[in-house]
Amino acid sequence: MFIDVADIFLKSGSGGDGAVSFAHMKYKANAGPDGGDGGKGGSVVFVVDPDMTTLLDFKYKRRYIAENGVKGGASKCYGADAEDFIIKVPMGTIIKDKDSGKIIADLSKRDDRLVVLRGGKGGKGNVKYTTPTRQTPDFAEPGMPGEEKNITLELKLLADVGLLGFPNVGKSTFLSKVTKATPKIANYHFTTLEPNLGVVSLPGINPFVIADIPGIIEGAAEGIGLGIDFLRHIERTRLLVHIVDVSGIEGRDPFEDFNLINEELRKYNVDLTDRPQIVVMNKTDLLYDKSVIEEFTKKVNELGFMDVYSMSAATQDGVAEIIKACAEKLQSIPVEEALYDEEDLFIPEVKRFTYEIEIDEDGAYVVSGTFVDRLLKAININNPDHLRYFQKVLKNKGVIRELTEMGIQDGDTIRLNSFEFEYYV
Repeated sequence: MFIDVADIFLKSGSGGDGAVSFAHMKYKANAGPDGGDGGKGGSVVFVVDPDMTTLLDFKYKRRYIAENGVKGGASKCYGADAEDFIIKVPMGTIIKDKDSGKIIADLSKRDDRLVVLRGGKGGKGNVKYTTPTRQTPDFAEPGMPGEEKNITLELKLLADVGLLGFPNVGKSTFLSKVTKATPKIANYHFTTLEPNLGVVSLPGINPFVIADIPGIIEGAAEGIGLGIDFLRHIERTRLLVHIVDVSGIEGRDPFEDFNLINEELRKYNVDLTDRPQIVVMNKTDLLYDKSVIEEFTKKVNELGFMDVYSMSAATQDGVAEIIKACAEKLQSIPVEEALYDEEDLFIPEVKRFTYEIEIDEDGAYVVSGTFVDRLLKAININNPDHLRYFQKVLKNKGVIRELTEMGIQDGDTIRLNSFEFEYYV
């Protein structure tokens, strides 16, 4: 089974909480704070595995969650960092943000590696909150939470040459003759239900990868048949070999078929019309009227396609000449990096612990957001020392300044989640 699109859920690990601990020594019950920091949460990392050829693994597992960092300990012991969650994907995998459809990364090289979600930072232990005026802080910082994201994986095969043509024109037979690939071959339409890859390695030519792109018929670009699932693979190829059945045994017009396939390429991606293309007339061994070859060649030349060859993939007549032509063409076609328009790229948001302030119906100033959640988790609002630290954080983070600009007056209520207090300068 060939799977080239998969939707999965990712979550990086949260950082471990900092520890609240106090040293205990002989003859000294409380020797000061010694709570250590929490460990970093595991990141989610994608790496290319050249041995993988499909996204089949992601059909059965769709949730990938990294471990959390370990909490800090006593005696200034730091919690252990969690290991990164490594996800292996085939070379040629595009990672997209599922919600927006924007491209996060294109993993098209053997050594590509990408951190998609970073693990949360570990929280500070109470030893880090010791000051000349606060000798015994009994609070610590919670670990930063991990990130979550739904993504789409899309595989585009990496091949130097892509084989085009209607079903049953002989693409799979040609592939089996020039590579060690063993595609299913039979005399009926849609024998090939998934792309097949093979390496052409013959004396006197540089090896290259060739792919049989199946299922492209009239209307494929609009989703008819199987072609819409495979047209994307053509974008990766440097050279197209367009195979046409000129035998007429199925009652089709080879020139009309040739034009229909090229029209589907144009509809899918107009840039494909500029892709170098070698045109191959196949099944010439079944021709009774050899003038068909000359007539077809003339029509194709008039459209601007000058590289036209004939062969019989079944008998291998003309096959070697076509392989040689492909090798020569590839030498003059540069290997280009995939280019995307700026609007196609995903721009990650800068993750900050933010807050917003609104005035409630009862006149209270409501401060909410991730900043508030973390602050309230770190302290005990019933402890005077904690409250002094709480007020200092509100001032340092600019909350008090913003409240003043909004017109808050002495005696007005400030509400953070379920915690309320009155404002006084």
